[in-house]
Amino acid sequence: MNKINIPQNTPLISYETLLEQFKQLLKKNNLKFTKQREVILSTLYNHEGHFTPEEIYQIIKSENPDLNTGIATIYRTLSLLENANIATSISFGTQGKKYELGVKAHHDHIICTKCGKILEFFDESIEKKQEKIAKSLGFKMEDHIMKIFGICPECQENK
Repeated sequence: MNKINIPQNTPLISYETLLEQFKQLLKKNNLKFTKQREVILSTLYNHEGHFTPEEIYQIIKSENPDLNTGIATIYRTLSLLENANIATSISFGTQGKKYELGVKAHHDHIICTKCGKILEFFDESIEKKQEKIAKSLGFKMEDHIMKIFGICPECQENK
């Protein structure tokens, strides 16, 4: 039986290194480094999971009540982070996107279509099969995204 690993969400780089990359990204895009933007980055870094911009806004509000961070700043910063591969997202169509830190070990996702729960997993046999498929079609695989959609056990029970 093949063992499926649930990955730990440990980032592959230190926060200090990520922060320096972020400052360089802002400079390259002629944007100012602000406390608000830093808090958005640190929120993604320090919280495990997948978050909508609105959920990130609520976390920031609860943890930094004196910091005035607008939702538009969160959307713009997340877009910038995603374009730089510092953050990644899973799209839910008209329901928007959920973001996570993009500098973690590779993993795939299984998503509940009822409640939106997202679980991460890693399966070595799936990874090898994908590489074999790419090679058989003449491709040198550089990256991939795998999403499995279904109904989680809790939603199955709560028909």
